[in-house]
Amino acid sequence: MESNKETIISAAEQFAKSELENDSTGHDWWHVYRVVRMAERLAANEGANVFICRVAALLHDVADEKLNDSKESGLKKVSDWLERQPLDDEEREHIIEIISTMSYNAGTNPPMRTIEGKVVQDADRLDAIGAIAIARTFVYAGWIGQPIHDPGIAPRHSMSAVEYRKEKSTAINHFYEKLLKLKDRINTSSAREIAEERHAFMEQYLKQFGLEWESGK
Repeated sequence: MESNKETIISAAEQFAKSELENDSTGHDWWHVYRVVRMAERLAANEGANVFICRVAALLHDVADEKLNDSKESGLKKVSDWLERQPLDDEEREHIIEIISTMSYNAGTNPPMRTIEGKVVQDADRLDAIGAIAIARTFVYAGWIGQPIHDPGIAPRHSMSAVEYRKEKSTAINHFYEKLLKLKDRINTSSAREIAEERHAFMEQYLKQFGLEWESGK
């Protein structure tokens, strides 16, 4: 059974790499790599099923709506792949449940049901808080054609999932619309301390950004 799990994990790594290694949105293989490592760390601390956490973390962005024609097509791609693996139905359903509900989605998704879901969601959110998150924000903004900053475009404090995806915004606004909110949406105690430290780093960055924008300091 353990050899089956290692085979599945190895296959999931290859699948994720083949789908994401050339990604230029900030959701590339190395993002997945970091999320997997963090999920393993959190799972050990929280008593979660490490195998489920690893597979869900490996596949979470293969199904990402932003990187597919639709949320449905992304989930079908992952579901079809899982059907070919030696997993039982409960494991498949659990992994798909985690992947389908873990995204921020303008804050509209329901809370994660299982500790494994909470762990993988926290691992993904921690990669959206801190130094690497700052770099990823500007990479993604450039990819979708948003400016770094425009004082004439105010951050949106309430929006639907469609508005979150489609309306014009800026890279700096993204911090206020999403990233600075993540600290208070962390599920596990293991992730909370990490989130606090990374959140403080982003706040300091934004303070310095504002100083340089206004005065050329």
